[in-house]
Amino acid sequence: MPLFHLSPAVAAALSEKRPVVALESTIITHGMPWPQNLEVARKIEATVRENGAEPATIAVIDGRLCIGLEDAQIEALAQARGVAKLSRADMAVCMAEGRTGATTVAATMIAAQLAGIQVFATGGIGGVHKGAESSFDISADLRELAQTAVTVVAAGAKAILDLPKTLEVLETLGVPVIAYGQDQLPAFWSRSAGLRAPLRMDSASAIARAHRMRGALGLPGGQLIANPIPEAAEIARAELTPVIAKATQDAVDHGISGKDLTPYLLQRIYELTEGRSLEANIALVLNNARLGAEIACELVKD
Repeated sequence: MPLFHLSPAVAAALSEKRPVVALESTIITHGMPWPQNLEVARKIEATVRENGAEPATIAVIDGRLCIGLEDAQIEALAQARGVAKLSRADMAVCMAEGRTGATTVAATMIAAQLAGIQVFATGGIGGVHKGAESSFDISADLRELAQTAVTVVAAGAKAILDLPKTLEVLETLGVPVIAYGQDQLPAFWSRSAGLRAPLRMDSASAIARAHRMRGALGLPGGQLIANPIPEAAEIARAELTPVIAKATQDAVDHGISGKDLTPYLLQRIYELTEGRSLEANIALVLNNARLGAEIACELVKD
């Protein structure tokens, strides 16, 4: 049995050397409620297509690694219960046991590289959680960026994280962190994290050249493109800081940790912002899908 299954559309695009953008599936299963999750998943795929590339939403379904989902599969996943949240550590076990799981950033990168997909668009990456000096809670996404050769377009790391420490770990691991069109590092719902980005690029073609150059140099890993949320959709950092502090304290009070922490914090912030955080999340994901498609289009040019 093949290690993974390509949808007919993704298989045709790869065979014909047309641009393809990988998409994660945890945004469907763990990021939004039904039926909004289905609507947003369809919008993300439509945005990739409108900008000239083929979307490849990735998930493990009944033990099969599916790279590119049919619409009926996305709809079923959006309504499924008890779907595992897969990263590097548990992806193989989920497949071996014939279970269903949604891919995080790390797992999506692994699948994309297996299929020969060079670009992945997501919302935000994981990183170093606050208090990691005692909890050691650091996302596997960071090490994945250091070893898997996929360009990842995100609105920075999720703002609930310790962003200075996340940036330090990425620097230690040799991951290029490239802000798109600005000098400041974006912070998911906000256009600025209050940190200067190590690198800046202003065009999809420049990002594609940097991706190719890493390959030519034999450097392992990918590059993180930190694409700021559109200005009209952002929630200012000054407004978000006390909200994140409140949500984080609530998590401590309720003993929430590990894989449950990020979903809990995102839901609590949604409640505290009366839904504005979710609206911003949708806007930034669509913006990343657009840029991801533009980069993918540049990468297939001779």
